[in-house]
Amino acid sequence: MRALLDTNILVSYLLGGGEESPVDALVTAALEGRFTLLLPEEVVREFAEKVGTKPYLAQRITTNQAERFVQMLRETGEVVEAVEAEIPRVVRDPRDDYLLAYALVGRAEYLVTGDDDLLSLGEVEGLRITSPREFVRLLAGRAEPDS
Repeated sequence: MRALLDTNILVSYLLGGGEESPVDALVTAALEGRFTLLLPEEVVREFAEKVGTKPYLAQRITTNQAERFVQMLRETGEVVEAVEAEIPRVVRDPRDDYLLAYALVGRAEYLVTGDDDLLSLGEVEGLRITSPREFVRLLAGRAEPDS
């Protein structure tokens, strides 16, 4: 399975939803290599920007925590090449269109997000857009780790 995680998933993980949370299970599965995590540099940039500039997040997530987390993701994930072409507008919020573009370029089967605008699309060009809870259910149904 190949999946791209929305930035909101990464932020939620560091905020700590608890061991039983779908986000925790999802990110743990990614770090364990149970699926191929696609990691566009654009997602890393957005994550660092949010954590560094939003006071609520900056008070709860240290720069060191964010940097260590990104390093773990880079060691585990597959880098997706930069999209040079103009990204078409698909989502109501055009700031989310880049996620679809990178998921498609990276041949993702899933885009995992908590964003209702993206979730409402359901599927785009064979890319399933799903919640963390649903993706964890899909992972639980697999017997073999990703190779």
